[in-house]
Amino acid sequence: MAQKISFQKNLMKEDSNYLEQASVFSHEAARKAGRFQSTHPLYAQTPLVSLQHLANHIGVKHLFVKDESYRFGLNAFKVLGGIYAIGSYLAKRLNRDIETLSFEELKSEAVKEELGEITFISATDGNHGKGVAWAARELGHRAVIYLPKGASEHREQAIVDEGAIVEVTKFNYDESVRLAAQTAFEKDWVVLQDTSWEGYEEIPEWIIQGYATLASEAVQQIKEHTEKAPTHVFLQAGVGSFAASVAAYFLHAFKEKPPKIILVEPHEANCYYRSFVSNEEIYEIVYGEMDTIMAGLACGEPNPAAWEFLRRYTDVSFSCDESIAAVGMRILGHPLDEDQRIIAGESGAVTAGLVYCLATDEALHEAKTALDLDENASIIVVNTEGNTNPDNYRNIVWEGAFAYQAEK
Repeated sequence: MAQKISFQKNLMKEDSNYLEQASVFSHEAARKAGRFQSTHPLYAQTPLVSLQHLANHIGVKHLFVKDESYRFGLNAFKVLGGIYAIGSYLAKRLNRDIETLSFEELKSEAVKEELGEITFISATDGNHGKGVAWAARELGHRAVIYLPKGASEHREQAIVDEGAIVEVTKFNYDESVRLAAQTAFEKDWVVLQDTSWEGYEEIPEWIIQGYATLASEAVQQIKEHTEKAPTHVFLQAGVGSFAASVAAYFLHAFKEKPPKIILVEPHEANCYYRSFVSNEEIYEIVYGEMDTIMAGLACGEPNPAAWEFLRRYTDVSFSCDESIAAVGMRILGHPLDEDQRIIAGESGAVTAGLVYCLATDEALHEAKTALDLDENASIIVVNTEGNTNPDNYRNIVWEGAFAYQAEK
């Protein structure tokens, strides 16, 4: 039986200037994305929550949670990428700099008359598709969303409610992405994915830059709590675009004393973990259905651009059992003393669950020691999604599904 938590140090980590050379990850690109996103009337910073009582309980200095369940009222961070990518695509079609445009101007009748109605297509576990559907509708365009086999009916309905045409495919996430790309080619639609391939790099770069807004906010917010730089940033992997974007921003912001970057995945879709185990510059791919409650992380193939960054700057990669996400959901939903309650979905809670298990389970002492998770550790995790699957949430938080037991 597989261990509940497996970890692998990144033996490919480099002390290089790749971060400075890769313009996709620049602070200037992140600033431009944030400026455009802030022109939407619903834009507001999401909270950075200090769980100080939990930090004291597990023996670390600070534990901060960037809670993306409030983002644009859509319950997940993914819309940050969709809104900026669509805005940038429209700006390019208009031969305009996105810096000169606002959300209101892009949804104007004049722009609609010039460009006509555009159809954006994407494959998604739910959160990205919902964000794309919302952004497309807000700007007066169409969205077609492919969901992989086995997708939650609740997530499907949430995308339909945003005005998109939704189809559940017979394939896993990665194959659904390929189907979306083929359909876009055949119908002259615009494919919107946060993973890249040869000839399709620009839109994924815009999405990556859009994600950086949450890191930009967090860097400013952490200064309200402490003068010290964070020591550890735990990030969910998926295809890696979110993790690379957020990691890059933190490494830029704290380059004098950079935090450790830790990647987290489910066992069923652990392409980054396997890639670090193999210790080759070419990444590993996970095939099959990737059946995990962490649907937002059920991706078997890294984004090549994200991989090139993360293989240089990741410190440790973790592969986790379903119970790690479940324990995170319960801990965040039932806080200690005056700590704030956080409603986290399966993918959103796995990093908090992992931090708790590393700090409290004696069987994980080696990993804890390797990461220097001690009384000086100042940790940041991101709750990437709220309660996006209510049936699963109740099953886990109320009824105790996927219970965690410390390994002996």
